[in-house]
Amino acid sequence: MHPLTANENDRLLLWSHVREFAVPTSMIESATARRTAGDWAGACAAARVDVDLNLRALGRARGAHFAARIRADLRHLAPDLLRWHFPRTAPDGLLRPGLTVALAKYYPDSDDPGSGDPVHLVARTPPAWAEAGQRISLALWERSGAGAHPHPHPDRRFRLDLHRHLWDARRTGELAERSGGEQHWPAEAELLLRKENCAERVVVVRLGSRRRVVLNLEAPGETPGRGSRLWPVLPDAATWVLPDLELLRAGLIDADGLHPLVAAALVPDHRPAGARREGVAGQRLVDCRGSTHRIAVVDGVLTPLDHDSDEIRREELLFAFGGPPLPCLRVIDETHRRPEGLVDIRARLDHGDTAGALAVVESLLGSDVLLRNGSLRDELERAVRHKVVHGLYRAGLTGLGPTPRNRVSRVRSRLRHAYSSC
Repeated sequence: MHPLTANENDRLLLWSHVREFAVPTSMIESATARRTAGDWAGACAAARVDVDLNLRALGRARGAHFAARIRADLRHLAPDLLRWHFPRTAPDGLLRPGLTVALAKYYPDSDDPGSGDPVHLVARTPPAWAEAGQRISLALWERSGAGAHPHPHPDRRFRLDLHRHLWDARRTGELAERSGGEQHWPAEAELLLRKENCAERVVVVRLGSRRRVVLNLEAPGETPGRGSRLWPVLPDAATWVLPDLELLRAGLIDADGLHPLVAAALVPDHRPAGARREGVAGQRLVDCRGSTHRIAVVDGVLTPLDHDSDEIRREELLFAFGGPPLPCLRVIDETHRRPEGLVDIRARLDHGDTAGALAVVESLLGSDVLLRNGSLRDELERAVRHKVVHGLYRAGLTGLGPTPRNRVSRVRSRLRHAYSSC
């Protein structure tokens, strides 16, 4: 293994962070259970994927057989796997916003591109100003349709209809073979040209934000004279090396840290060690005025165990009048305002795992805690405000100003006013 450069190391640390927080084990387990039971809509709900399509209406418009083809694919859609492989952005590894990704393309009579206008099954992310919750939506798109999404047309660079193994549970065995790298470009290019029914055997490969390479399969090494905009673009999923493969090689993740379908493809001999659970905080030790004392969650509240109630009331009164705080009470107060696990809590909230973040808070402070002012409360309130903004976007209530930034500012100002009046 070659030594990692600084940029490679930063990139792998980013993906390690994504793999830890973006698709929690609880989501994978719930989505998988519902998918294997035949409940594809329930699996989407478990994976925080909104379903914005109506197969009954499609059946009336295009015929029951056409709708049945799409329903068959939806039954094998692993929405948690789609989230696992969805395009992301630095520096936080969040889902790429404002994106429409094609998952499949359906023609009226067959897979023949000449049989009429196709219907695309697409996965979308909201624009950046409404990305709270990190939700994905499923929809059907036709060339004649517009829709309210800022970029309704499927993106040429980010498409997964040629890479079903990244979302279709029936095809995940292909993952190891199609995990990326330059040696795979010709085969991926042939697949793209056949799918697009292109006579000229030339594709464009994107290398970074400003660099393009023209891949001529008919005459390798020769660059045709036509403009690159006329040739199909090889999708990112065909050109990159799978981050999971790089993380395994660098020792930054083990097979148990991968999505089970990914682990089965990349490490076929691996036997899962069982689901990893969030540890529940037990007693914590505090150096309190020369003695070792304990604090723990009792009856839903973080409590000092080695002080009686009368002593606690006296110490709280002394502290209110400016006296030094009792160490046990000081540690509890710091845990309320800025706990050691605040970075992880923030990461879970950023990736939309509200339930996971609240579980960590409850394990630290108890289920009946009343949060005090501080960084922890600020983070939770920020997450609530942003989810309200996302809800307004989903409801179509975005006419609050001329630009998305102004819309967010006005929504947040209204929310701040509402909070201050409570």
